[in-house]
Amino acid sequence: MKVTLSALDTHESSFTPLVVIELAQDVKEETKEWLKNRIIAKKKDGVRRLLTSGIVIQVFPLHDNEALKKLEDTWYTRLTLKYQPIDNIRGYFGETIALYFGFLEYFTFALIPMAVIGLPYYLFVWEDYDKYVIFASFNLIWSTVILEVWKRGCANMTYRWGTLVMKRQFEEPRPGFHGVLGVNSITGREEPLYPSYKRQLRIYLVSLPFVCFCLYFSLYVMMIYFDMEIWALGLHENSESEWTSVLLYVPSIIYAIVIEIMNRLYRYAAEFLTSWENHRLESAYQNHLILKVLVFNFLNCFASLFYIAFVLKDMKLLRQSLATLLITSQILNQIVESLLPYWLQKKHGVQVKRKVQALKADIDATLYEQVILEKEMGTYMGTFDDYLELFLQFGYVSLFSCVYPLAAAFAVLNNFTEVNSDALKMCRVFKRPFSEPSASIGVWQLAFETMSVISVVTNCALIGMSPQVNAVFPESKTDLILIVVAVEHALLALKFILAFAIPDKPQHIQVKLARLEFESLEALKQQQMKLTAEDLKEEPRVSGKEQEL
Repeated sequence: MKVTLSALDTHESSFTPLVVIELAQDVKEETKEWLKNRIIAKKKDGVRRLLTSGIVIQVFPLHDNEALKKLEDTWYTRLTLKYQPIDNIRGYFGETIALYFGFLEYFTFALIPMAVIGLPYYLFVWEDYDKYVIFASFNLIWSTVILEVWKRGCANMTYRWGTLVMKRQFEEPRPGFHGVLGVNSITGREEPLYPSYKRQLRIYLVSLPFVCFCLYFSLYVMMIYFDMEIWALGLHENSESEWTSVLLYVPSIIYAIVIEIMNRLYRYAAEFLTSWENHRLESAYQNHLILKVLVFNFLNCFASLFYIAFVLKDMKLLRQSLATLLITSQILNQIVESLLPYWLQKKHGVQVKRKVQALKADIDATLYEQVILEKEMGTYMGTFDDYLELFLQFGYVSLFSCVYPLAAAFAVLNNFTEVNSDALKMCRVFKRPFSEPSASIGVWQLAFETMSVISVVTNCALIGMSPQVNAVFPESKTDLILIVVAVEHALLALKFILAFAIPDKPQHIQVKLARLEFESLEALKQQQMKLTAEDLKEEPRVSGKEQEL
């Protein structure tokens, strides 16, 4: 795009733009004037329609360098063990991003008990598989309690921010939504209309078969990985050496890298398909995208572990594969999500400074440099990928930590660096996103709770497969299965009892919300009484003659 300086020319030297709008190259002057008038008139649908048509390429707010510097100084520039300035993050980025960093911090500290308990299990009773019953039981209670306690902490934060009882307003159509122009029967506004049956046909005839094909391909790649494992194991048995011992980890490392590549490629395909389905609302788009991505990521990341555990029944290989997948994925995520983009951004910043220095124009060079630099920054696509990474990490820890107790310890180490790398990413790699209010972490709370239920079944099955437990029932495997199922149901019942017993909102917040509701009703009554009294005063008086008539 040819850079123009007209947007920066102004007679007011104190003018500081807050939001940058990048237009396409061939935009006509009358279109620019129309857009300017729409902005002045505060017509929100103008920019949305221009984004849909491709006339406006992007809209983003500029970083406030002074406020950003203060936030960085209290957030991540000093590598010390301290709580994050969540309220300051909320003040700069909004509630949605602040809630993610609050959850990341909470989840990291919640992992510490699992890491502390898992370390002695790893050091002293590594091969005594039956002794992991206590560890697995603690794991099940832990996974339930931390999610319920998080709800209470989230309620405290959002109440303080005023978004806990935020009422959901009627959503505007997504920028990418298209259809035949018509009148919305609910709002009465003119907007694109698209038949629901066409969307359903696209979902069930195209998107669903594509997802199933991707799942099949993921399983096919998994079987190739097991062939590589058999080859490496055979080579090691034929000629045992240090080289072949290292070679045993190579298939798992390669498979971990392939999983990350497949996850990212599938993510792009899922975004394209979900956009092509043409959902009217952003919430519907996000729900369909999350469902597609979660199903594939769960199968892609955990299918091999389930196969090793319940088909091959090789606990040594399960520990090795889990450790390799967890550590490799964490390293790759740190590099791809933060370090590499930051390096590229720094390199681009040097180039921009050289171009600005070469300009001989009478403009605010500092502002111009900031606009051009941030225009080329990556666009933050929301907290989806960040929550997904924590969701998969939670799965590694809760599903199979009774076999590999060090999983929580590695997760803690990763998350301490993740806080700083994500903070760096938000402040120096991506454009500043528009602030979005939020009352919770949304559908991710349900995703984590579903994973904790799956972990109950998985851990009970792993315990039931142990040689020591099987030795108790040498003749009747049916009795063993029935006892394992009964224990699993009892633990699920305990889990739901705990979830019910721990209120989602603390008592003091429940009292405050009830008081606010009472005061609102009282104010509404007084207002109605006042309006009724005014109506009575305004009634016309009728004379005696008019009464006789």
